[in-house]
Amino acid sequence: MPSHPKIDCHVHVFDPARFPYAADAWYQPSGGETGTAANLGQVLDAHGVQHALIVGPNSGYGLDNRCLLDALAQGAGRYKGVAVVRDDASRAELQDLQAAGVVGVAFNVALLGVDFYQGAGPLLERLRELGLWAQVQVQVDELVALKPMLQDSGARLLFDHCGRPDPAAGVGQAGFAALLALAGTGRACVKLSGLTKCSARPYPYPDAWPYVQALVDAYTPQALVWASDWPFLRAPARIDYGPLLTLFEQLLPDAEARQAVWWDTPRRLFGFGPSA
Repeated sequence: MPSHPKIDCHVHVFDPARFPYAADAWYQPSGGETGTAANLGQVLDAHGVQHALIVGPNSGYGLDNRCLLDALAQGAGRYKGVAVVRDDASRAELQDLQAAGVVGVAFNVALLGVDFYQGAGPLLERLRELGLWAQVQVQVDELVALKPMLQDSGARLLFDHCGRPDPAAGVGQAGFAALLALAGTGRACVKLSGLTKCSARPYPYPDAWPYVQALVDAYTPQALVWASDWPFLRAPARIDYGPLLTLFEQLLPDAEARQAVWWDTPRRLFGFGPSA
């Protein structure tokens, strides 16, 4: 049986030799945490992954998207991107990024806090007008305060790492319940990724499995995508790419559901072509 075609919807590229880190970066990845565009291509090829969504990191680069844009150009259609921009980024700036292969803008609430994004309404409106995604990383109950603004914005919403719930608080916790409720908008989707960020246990992160199942039930495979989070920045323990693919097969044993999450849904949502 041929393997499923795959799209990895959350990776980073760090190339400090060609693109030095910002002096005020909150964290500067080093050693095995780094990975160039060439390294990324090698990893994807080794695991039969055709495309990837490269997310501009706050770590290392802050608001500097040059490394991201270089990787998109090198990929020649293999990659799409999520950029990091100022809240007052203009429509023209967003259009330039979009023309270079950017499909969304990162809202890193888990790092910068809820208050940092309270004035993001105008940016969300520009994203809605351009058909770009607001990629939102929240943790625990941060989504509760932001949900009204996100829901009212009309923007397309892409949530990182299963919403990063508290692994001990259960699927009924307020932040995760808010995430499940947003499935009803029809314009939200979630990355089934980063289980180590919502687990207190080692691989295969069994305490995170109920959150994955709840997301599958609420969103269905037509609004879910898979991601590795390569190159595993600040991981609490060693993570390898292959076991993450194996784990996903355990979490979604239905082949049609995996086909949707690994390939059909991200192709439709982010505009990937049929092959690299």
